[in-house]
Amino acid sequence: MKKIWIALIAPPAIVLFVWLFGELVMHLWNWLLPPLFGWHFISFWQALGLMLLCRILFGNWGSGGGNRGSRRRREKWEKMSPEERERLRQGWAARCGGFSAGSGESKEPA
Repeated sequence: MKKIWIALIAPPAIVLFVWLFGELVMHLWNWLLPPLFGWHFISFWQALGLMLLCRILFGNWGSGGGNRGSRRRREKWEKMSPEERERLRQGWAARCGGFSAGSGESKEPA
C-alpha cells in the first residue's frame, strides 16, 4: 500500500521539484548577471540546461556519503608505519618542489 502512494506522489513531486529549481535558477540568473556583467537574460529551458550542465560538471550523481575519498586516504595514512609515511612525504617533496610542513603544522595530509 505504501509503495502505491509513493508511485502516485513521486512523479508530480519530481516535476514540481524540477520546475521550482528551474524557475529559481532562471530568476537568480536574470536578477544578478545581466545588471552585474551585462550578460543576456535566460529562459526557463536554458535555466534547466544550466542546472543539468552544473550537475554533470559538479554533481555526484547520487553517490552520497560526503567526502569518501578523503576518509579512505585518512584511513590508509593511519595504517602506514612511520617509515612508510616518511617515504610518502619525501615523494611529495620531490613532486611538489620541496614542500615541507612548517613548525607547528601537522605533517599528516589534510
